[in-house]
Amino acid sequence: MQPDAFLTSDALLGVAIGLGLAAAAGFRVFVPLLAAAISAKAGVLELSAGFAWLATTPALAALAIATLLEIGAYAVPWIDQLLDVIATPTALLAGMIAAASVVVDLPPLVKWSVVLIAGGAAGITQGASVLTRFKSTTLTGGVGNPMVSTMELIGAVMTSVLAIFLPLVALLAVVLMLVLVTRKVGRLAFGRRAARVIAPPSLPPGSGPPRLPRGGR
Repeated sequence: MQPDAFLTSDALLGVAIGLGLAAAAGFRVFVPLLAAAISAKAGVLELSAGFAWLATTPALAALAIATLLEIGAYAVPWIDQLLDVIATPTALLAGMIAAASVVVDLPPLVKWSVVLIAGGAAGITQGASVLTRFKSTTLTGGVGNPMVSTMELIGAVMTSVLAIFLPLVALLAVVLMLVLVTRKVGRLAFGRRAARVIAPPSLPPGSGPPRLPRGGR
């Protein structure tokens, strides 16, 4: 098979949609899956082979209920941090499922490579959400967490809509977001370590330069 034999416009759009939905799963696990299911049910989105179940009425009902429960749970301070423990691996899985459901016209090896990359994108956005919520909990005692959760929900909805209707724009936004998140995490992880290494050791009391006695004595 020639390298360009599977690089069709449908295949590239499927990759862009899959990565966008996967990134949205890092903000809210069920929102992108519900968006994909609704779009597929309406005939807007083409599902890959083996994922026709996503557009069925039982799947739509289950995803809608799960989305509402997730939104409500994240609105409660402290419970949201407990949910992050579960949501982190779930976001990876949801991102991979979302990508696999829309990536079409690709050989199996290429498709599942894209799916793994999509899982990584979901993991990065989820990690950024966890860090933001942890910082909010530390600074506000959890009072500011509902605002963080609201912003995450808006991000999940907007990213999902962009991924479905403007996939190339969503792909560009996801790439920029991942770069910014990676740089931010890098500064947090390595910036403080470098500061500790560069900072001069503190001198113990009384170990400064000798003081000259006053007067001639």
